[in-house]
Amino acid sequence: MRKNLYLIIISFSLVSCYTYQVKKQVNPETDNKQGSQKKAAVVNNTAPQAMELQNTNPQQAAPPINIQEKLTANKNVKIDVEGRSYKVIVDRWESDSLVAHPVHNPKKILKFHKNQINAERIAEKRFSQPIADIITIVAYAGIGVAVWSLLR
Repeated sequence: MRKNLYLIIISFSLVSCYTYQVKKQVNPETDNKQGSQKKAAVVNNTAPQAMELQNTNPQQAAPPINIQEKLTANKNVKIDVEGRSYKVIVDRWESDSLVAHPVHNPKKILKFHKNQINAERIAEKRFSQPIADIITIVAYAGIGVAVWSLLR
């Protein structure tokens, strides 16, 4: 029983509330056109006309993502470079090259050209509230079980 308890305590001490999340780009023009199409379909209340509205307005491509704006100094990010994933802290930009260092190794310097970095897979390190809530509930349950076992 104690071995299992120690294993559980060690596993929860290794869990972090911070995760790397890709921030999705939203195009407001596309959203407005889709919303107006839905409203027109409801007002007209006819399916063929709604289908014609959807076919006449082609979907616009997402605007290009500026990597240099996304990767600013001192940001903790996870980037995908030519199929490999790196967790880095951005130091600076030198013309078209990103200068960064790995998260736990500030002495090592990494340089990547902006064309090598996959702009759609840039994930920022953010606080994850659902994971924090789960850890809190499990900790409270563990304390409750410990108190119950002591009083028993």
